Amino acid sequence: MSEKKRPVYPFSAIVGQESMKEALILNTINPLIGGVLIRGEKGTAKSTAVRALADLLPEREVVAGCACGCEWGRRDDLCPECLEMEGTSRFEKAMVPMRVVELPLSSTEDRVAGTLDIEHAISTGRKKFEPGVLARANGNILYVDEVNLLDDHIVDLLLDAAAMGVNYIEREGISYSHPSRFILVGTMNPEEGDLRPQLLDRFGLAVDVEAEHDEDRRMEIVMRRMDFEKDPDGFRDDHEPEQDVMRRRILDARSVVREIEPGRDVIHAAVRIPLYLGVDGHRADLTLIKAACAYAAYGGRDTVTPHDVVHVSKVVMPHRMRRNPFQDSTLNTEELDAWLQSTFGKN
Repeated sequence: MSEKKRPVYPFSAIVGQESMKEALILNTINPLIGGVLIRGEKGTAKSTAVRALADLLPEREVVAGCACGCEWGRRDDLCPECLEMEGTSRFEKAMVPMRVVELPLSSTEDRVAGTLDIEHAISTGRKKFEPGVLARANGNILYVDEVNLLDDHIVDLLLDAAAMGVNYIEREGISYSHPSRFILVGTMNPEEGDLRPQLLDRFGLAVDVEAEHDEDRRMEIVMRRMDFEKDPDGFRDDHEPEQDVMRRRILDARSVVREIEPGRDVIHAAVRIPLYLGVDGHRADLTLIKAACAYAAYGGRDTVTPHDVVHVSKVVMPHRMRRNPFQDSTLNTEELDAWLQSTFGKN
């Protein structure tokens, strides 16, 4: 007898933490934003939000039996095995739920990227791939708790795949690639050490979360949690209408976001903000545009404006700003607000 699935706390029932919830949703709409880094102390709903997000999303159409979870209907993103199988009776569609794939801190590069059987390739002339975490994560949520404690080269590997949507493996001159489009979520407690600036910059979005200080909101958090533990199914039923609205908005946004074309005014805003904040490189500019398009799509719009860029800058820019060892990584939001409004007008 299969074990009954444990009820998951509804995403729509999470009190507060609006920036975190929005950052997660934007990455859900467009995973190529590059993931979200959630920084904060324990007990601030980080892992609850990640699992709730997976439970919020609908089932996916995939190629049945594919170890890489290839998405059905996207021929350009199929792995080599699916391309070879296409057109045969074995090439069938299956429905699977969205999953949270966790990355253990002890993971090696082979366990993350997967391995190639070199002896098999030499003796048979055919590549034999043993899938790793990046294959299982394709189409799912890749959750890395305490990401700041991982080896830097493992973090690099994750961020490369998150940005490109593809995992490349090369061993002894033999190469292999497969789709690896996932929603990357890294969490960390800053008190346990930070990521190097070069790695911080690679995360598309970053949010800082802390425990709620308002008495009424803290009471609401406690009461909701108690209600959920007392009657999980009833609590979920009560929030299903809100869940359904969010689910539909995300699905609609996913279908629209690829068609949104940013105009010159949007690109201008995405360029001026990093320049004003002294951010090097062009990754921030591109991330601002991707996140702004996702935000517009989630709002039910098929056009993006400079105000959308302004809105998402609060989660795109803070972790990319220059700082010395005596400065923290927070952004003076009042100063940025004043400059943004004087430059682009009020939203």
